[in-house]
Amino acid sequence: MVHPEEVKALIKSSLPDAMVNVEDINGGGDHLNVNVVSSTFAGLSRVQQHQLIYRALAKELASESIHALALKTSTP
Repeated sequence: MVHPEEVKALIKSSLPDAMVNVEDINGGGDHLNVNVVSSTFAGLSRVQQHQLIYRALAKELASESIHALALKTSTP
């Protein structure tokens, strides 16, 4: 389990300009709905945008602290 604020901080450490919203879907802390808006995504495919987020959360995903991640990315 990881707290939504920790997830937000991890993403912002990789994408400082990002606006990040993290929602704990089931209240257990391991199923998250994450929305990230960042100018860093400009010119990147949706897959590349998501890969940036997966890299920022790699440790939490590998340890299964995050079990399910619904991810939405966009540019400002």
